[in-house]
Amino acid sequence: MRSRRALLGQAVAASVSHVLSAADDRITSQQTEALDGAARGFHESHSIPALSIAIARKGELIYAKGFGFADLRGRETLTPAHLFRIASISKPITSVAVFSLMEQGRLRLDDRVFGPEGILRNDYGAPPYRQYVGDVRIRHLLTHTAGGWQNDHGDPMFRNPQMNHQQLITWALAECPLTNPPGQHFAYSNFGYCVLGRVIEKITRQPYDQYVQAAILERCGIHDMRIAGNTLRERAHGEVVYAGVHEKDPYTMNVRRMDSHGGWLANASDLARFAMSLEHVLTAESIREMTTATSANPGYAKGWAVNATPNWWHNGSLPGTTTLMVRTASGFCWSALANVRPVGTDLALAMDRMMWELSRLI
Repeated sequence: MRSRRALLGQAVAASVSHVLSAADDRITSQQTEALDGAARGFHESHSIPALSIAIARKGELIYAKGFGFADLRGRETLTPAHLFRIASISKPITSVAVFSLMEQGRLRLDDRVFGPEGILRNDYGAPPYRQYVGDVRIRHLLTHTAGGWQNDHGDPMFRNPQMNHQQLITWALAECPLTNPPGQHFAYSNFGYCVLGRVIEKITRQPYDQYVQAAILERCGIHDMRIAGNTLRERAHGEVVYAGVHEKDPYTMNVRRMDSHGGWLANASDLARFAMSLEHVLTAESIREMTTATSANPGYAKGWAVNATPNWWHNGSLPGTTTLMVRTASGFCWSALANVRPVGTDLALAMDRMMWELSRLI
């Protein structure tokens, strides 16, 4: 039986690349070799079973490469086409979908969400709702300022895995009280983006993923993204196998229920395409609104982390998954995906530093 370390060593040797033919005029062979070397060194030093990266510049995908094995046991060589759970990078995708509905005049930032005047009306439980629930508006869900439902030990999205969306939201509204008035306090909320998925379904009368695929992803030239399954048996064609660490089993979560906050599958190239294609989907005014930070958190806007440069990005983290998508003010867009979330190491931060290093080699 080969050791995991030996298999990882073979994974490095078996790494495969796909640099689009159109990119041959944009990066030299020397630059490609430098990119390969830096990324391969990162892959080795962090013992990542599967690492996929993609870089776009000024609207063109210029580099995409996979390192390692999609399935370490079966030694299935990773390619840039392999799909990964992208976790919270799903949130910018949902935000873009919400803004597309606002551009159509079907939704407003200040629309209420719950209650007789809300988009969802009384679809989830019976009023009277608990304190502040009736005051929650679309902007509060987008900015994580609904007043609670935060991503902590009590995160509703990681409880009651047997429940569907209808059952979970009804339960959370009754059992998970908001602790602050909406709009005043930032608390990162997976549940808030789950609710936004149901808002999209209510308005469009389509399943969340179908609307996003047709209205957003297809317009970005993306055709392979889909919602993930929960178990290894439900592994999609071309999807990697996730590496559990200690007691964290990647296949015991209800990932499908995470659809609009953390459930998408994608390859690195398609995430780079998404980041560089916002102008094909939204107006400049909508993009400006979507990426303008709030007073509650100057580092977060509406579905995007932001800074003053301005760079826009989001990372994602689940057992077996670490992901990053970045759009820089200098015209670069990139993504990095790994099929592991190690304990004791901030892999997302390390990936971010690596991708900035790679951009300086181009």
